[in-house]
Amino acid sequence: MSSKKSQGVEFSLSSAEQQAKMNEVRKLIGPALNKFPAMCSDASILRFLRARNWHTKRSAKMLKEALIWRLENKPNMIRWDDIAQQAEPGKVYKANYFDKYGRTVLVMKPGIPNPYSVEMQMRYLVYCMENSILDLKSGQEQMVWLIDFEGWNMSSISVKVTRETARILQDCYPERLGLAILYNPPKVFESFWILVKPFLEKRTYKKVKFVYPNDQKVMEDLFDMDKLESCFGGKCTQCFDYVTYSNRMREGDKMMTDFVISGAPLPSDQYLTTLDNGFELSEDGISSTDETTSNLESSDETEDLQMNYNDEIKVDPNASKQIKQSEIPSSILTKKLKEASKTEEGVERDVEMETASKRKGPNRNKREWILILLLPFFRKKGGIRIKSIKRKKFECTA
Repeated sequence: MSSKKSQGVEFSLSSAEQQAKMNEVRKLIGPALNKFPAMCSDASILRFLRARNWHTKRSAKMLKEALIWRLENKPNMIRWDDIAQQAEPGKVYKANYFDKYGRTVLVMKPGIPNPYSVEMQMRYLVYCMENSILDLKSGQEQMVWLIDFEGWNMSSISVKVTRETARILQDCYPERLGLAILYNPPKVFESFWILVKPFLEKRTYKKVKFVYPNDQKVMEDLFDMDKLESCFGGKCTQCFDYVTYSNRMREGDKMMTDFVISGAPLPSDQYLTTLDNGFELSEDGISSTDETTSNLESSDETEDLQMNYNDEIKVDPNASKQIKQSEIPSSILTKKLKEASKTEEGVERDVEMETASKRKGPNRNKREWILILLLPFFRKKGGIRIKSIKRKKFECTA
């Protein structure tokens, strides 16, 4: 198993080597290949492999968890009428143009207040992600996020929304983000980003670009300026119109419905029951188990303590009345998934983090305070690894 972790590791792998790794992931996934053809396609498996630096066991574990997430939350079942109210403020919407590489564009305006709960906001984000993926140009599998900071201030920060957005993007849609443009962010955000950047993987922060009004070459190279909104330096003066956008999304719903109906059969009740009884990946594929330690955890993963959280986003399983699918006892799935992640490493991590959190304020050093403030932004494999949390020694590696 290769231990390469560089950003360009895929360029050092031949087609045969990449195919061998895909085959190994398929062997670990087992029968699920036939039940989820889209999620287990060559392109999808390659995205999960890239997200885990070509480590096959970690990639298979990540893919397994994404499959469970899709079974529980049914993102492909969400329709416009289910989330229309969340779109009305114009805080997040899919643009009516692509970049010059055929990538779908999601516009985000964090400065606009959003009165809805985190769960409702995430449900709408998932809808936008699903819709954007289906709308990608041929041969393209990534999208662009355009983030407008007009009206943004420190009170606009929502730690939970940021954490949940990162979790969904990294865990459920790996390698779907091609570029994130932060347009004209205020100085206070730049300081915050400098603090966060050392804790992020190169693959993540290299996709983020800061662009300002006096430097439009980046935008001109990426977009048709006649179609780009004026808030991003373009020539289009049309603002977000909810009625027009609503009609466009309903048309997109028809395409999503046709895609689901024309695809492979949905998982059977018997298969879903197997998931309820326990879902473990092994050398033999998917099997039912009562063990709480997954055999996908490789030895090198238990060397360091890693930060993680197991928050689950609940999506109404009856979101769409057009397509019927067997309900999945989400409480059982969530319990099994958490049990599978509760390794000895997790127990040690919980104890050590609890010890650090109980330490009184005056006894904490500066770096421990930074860790506590930034903890919600990171997860087990997408952020930082903690080697030790001591009063006078704090080491972390990206």
